[in-house]
Amino acid sequence: MAKGPEKNTKNKALHTKLLNRKKAKLQEEKKEKTARLKVLVTKMNQQKNNDQPLES
Repeated sequence: MAKGPEKNTKNKALHTKLLNRKKAKLQEEKKEKTARLKVLVTKMNQQKNNDQPLES
């Protein structure tokens, strides 16, 4: 029985490694973005609270 061509597992492993690296980078960027947004929102809320006149 004839076998198919030999599988190239080396390239597949490298490709998987690169894809995992890419996924990790995207997740890290997403975390950083959410952290920056969170800081910005808190800063804007503080500014808004400071701008409101005191009601007595």
